[in-house]
Amino acid sequence: MALHVVLFEPEIPQNTGNIIRTCVACDAELHIIEPMGFDLYKKNVGRYATNHLEHARITTHMNLEDFYHNRTGEFYYMTRYGKKAPSEINFATRDVDIYLVFGKESTGLPYDLLKENIDACFRLPMAPEARSLNLSNCVSIVLYEARRQQDFPGMSFFEVQKGEDFLESFDL
Repeated sequence: MALHVVLFEPEIPQNTGNIIRTCVACDAELHIIEPMGFDLYKKNVGRYATNHLEHARITTHMNLEDFYHNRTGEFYYMTRYGKKAPSEINFATRDVDIYLVFGKESTGLPYDLLKENIDACFRLPMAPEARSLNLSNCVSIVLYEARRQQDFPGMSFFEVQKGEDFLESFDL
């Protein structure tokens, strides 16, 4: 079972760069449904991805039909119109690929797609005064909730680059 993040027509390179970094950290594959509002491989996206592009698994798709073609698993759709929180979805016992689908920054996901999949729609609970959160923040929250439920498979619980006992051996 693999975890996938799907971005529908992303518009802001900084958000996508941050999402690439989060996908690498959570061992998730990223799918981007075109068109994009930027060039994915320009320097500015890489800067926000903090050089994680080399470790990222990214697949681009020409449109929604191309994305869904020959793809199986469970699909969940982030929308402000969802009626359940990600914590209400059981990601731990799934034995199929899971796709977390997020809409573009300006308009979200197409209403017809959401209506056809209303039972698979979810939202992040928030204060009534707030309309939405930043896209890259939403992806981080949901992706880490899914991995938390799965007990963070294959993820490190200690600092790898500088070593597990770095602070203990650090001289002030």
